[in-house]
Amino acid sequence: MGKINYGRVVLGGLVAGLIINAGEILLNTFILANGWSDAIKSLNRPPLSGIATGIPIVLCFVLGILMTWVYAAIRPRLGAGPGTAICAGLIVWALAYAWSSVSGMAMGVFPSRLLLIGMTWGFFEVPIAAIAGAWFYREA
Repeated sequence: MGKINYGRVVLGGLVAGLIINAGEILLNTFILANGWSDAIKSLNRPPLSGIATGIPIVLCFVLGILMTWVYAAIRPRLGAGPGTAICAGLIVWALAYAWSSVSGMAMGVFPSRLLLIGMTWGFFEVPIAAIAGAWFYREA
């Protein structure tokens, strides 16, 4: 087994993170904007701005890097290619999207509809981003 090429993990991860960010901005700023605005208002909170919108952008890049690392880690066992990238993406989706969305639905703080839409959106968005990130990954 070769060693993980961390430079390529970061490169692929940034590409994957860019795709995740684009998808999340499209979903949450345009498609679900009114729903999130109403949900925030119902909690008597001010509209999101500044650091509340900047942190998720950074976290999407971190998620992309972690996902590309997962791809690099499982690649020697499952082989290089889109199938392995999809596996890495679904692992990350389960831990980052499904886990938090289902937990959020159970707590009832935000409307389940918004969380379910986001979780479903991520089911497609994250594996696509993983394929893109994996495309940039090469062993050292």
